[in-house]
Amino acid sequence: MTDKQALGAHGEELAADFLRAAGMEIVARNWRCRYGELDLIARDGDVTAFVEVKTRSGLGYGTPAESVTFAKRQRIRRLALLWLAEQDGPWRRIRFDVVSVLVARGRTPVIDHLEAVF
Repeated sequence: MTDKQALGAHGEELAADFLRAAGMEIVARNWRCRYGELDLIARDGDVTAFVEVKTRSGLGYGTPAESVTFAKRQRIRRLALLWLAEQDGPWRRIRFDVVSVLVARGRTPVIDHLEAVF
């Protein structure tokens, strides 16, 4: 595992813990198909949230959330439809969230949950 992959895995673990502490249920982690991967799928009451987790160790290239590009949002939407098609449903409400994790060496991680951002 590369340093970048380890940072991403650590960020996803922090994000999952953060969402659980906020009362959300993690339904799936790192769901994959041949078209890509969904980081986290969670339930928030009767809403299914598809959560993209972005982790960075600094702000030199902007905030972690700023790296969720238009193309990435489109891919996540398509993947969400594929995941939903595999489930028994019914799925009445969905949303797309981003969890931004900033892990600076020697500091407490900063986690920001952006709900229904795309």
